[in-house]
Amino acid sequence: MIVAEQKPLDAIKGMMKDDKKVLAVGCGTCVTVCFAGGRNEVGVLSSSLRLSREVDGKALEVGETTVQRQCEEEFLRQLDDEVGNYDAILSLGCGVGVQSLAERYPAIRVLPALNTKFMGYPSEHGVWEERCQGCGNCVLHLTGGVCPVSRCSKQLFNGPCGGSQAGECEVDPSTECAWQVIWERAGEQGSIDQLMNVEPPKDWSSSRDGGHRRIVRDDLRLPEADEG
Repeated sequence: MIVAEQKPLDAIKGMMKDDKKVLAVGCGTCVTVCFAGGRNEVGVLSSSLRLSREVDGKALEVGETTVQRQCEEEFLRQLDDEVGNYDAILSLGCGVGVQSLAERYPAIRVLPALNTKFMGYPSEHGVWEERCQGCGNCVLHLTGGVCPVSRCSKQLFNGPCGGSQAGECEVDPSTECAWQVIWERAGEQGSIDQLMNVEPPKDWSSSRDGGHRRIVRDDLRLPEADEG
């Protein structure tokens, strides 16, 4: 899932210092799961903003709503009759959600209440760890399901750097060495011989080169409406 965290209250206030009416919009998927932008977080943040602005001697009206997914236009339609009543939209979604709102409502400012961090999973209660950077060329079949791009601090593809000690990363001792995990996993799966193959330098052209990435499935696209 996409993991995000809420910006400091002062930073959010700074983005809306001249606004008098703001619509806070939560998202019911990823950021709800990581307790950053769901219905509860919308309520708490809205109350904090109202109280803080009241202390500053400036009134602020904050509307509250949550859509199932901010990243899909069909779920944003429910806001069409509402957004025109506000000076700005405060999105408690990931960066994709913010941009989806901005694209649907180009005449109104859309403000990000969250910092989008990474794609990860909850390793324990209240802890989320990065597991994927969306590099566009997955090699998990070669490394026992352990990603060297997101989990190795040096993004190495042919074994550890030699600086790790007792299974701890040289860069961050609080992090386990990804290649130690890869080696142990390969041993459990009986695939250590596969790790003996030297992998060529990674082709990063599938990652972030050449502008934003796009996937097109022609078999899923809707036929164009008949002209006239």
